Amino acid sequence: MENRIFFPQSGLDEWVVDGTADLQDGELTLPAEGRKYKLTEGVYVLREVSGGGDAHDLLGRVKAREHLEQLGAEIVESSMLLGEAAYDIEPGWIGSPVGSLGEREEDLLARFLAKDL
Repeated sequence: MENRIFFPQSGLDEWVVDGTADLQDGELTLPAEGRKYKLTEGVYVLREVSGGGDAHDLLGRVKAREHLEQLGAEIVESSMLLGEAAYDIEPGWIGSPVGSLGEREEDLLARFLAKDL
């Protein structure tokens, strides 16, 4: 399976403004790490809030927005409706590395994200 990482929209906005990251033509570059990621719009599903349970098994998962919309999801800001279920979500982007990540690079990226999030 391809290595992917979720970038919350709020964090990505901050990194672009402060120069930590560069976003051009759907690619995110982290200059300090020497890494590039192709971005796809996605969401991190935080919790089910309607009380009906998580029939779609989405809690704690990151999913592409397009995939969820194909399932019938309605997404507005930090909320999502799918069938009878309502969810709180974290909007953001799914990053697929351009090139490959070795263990050392994954460790560097984990430390970078832990520091800034």
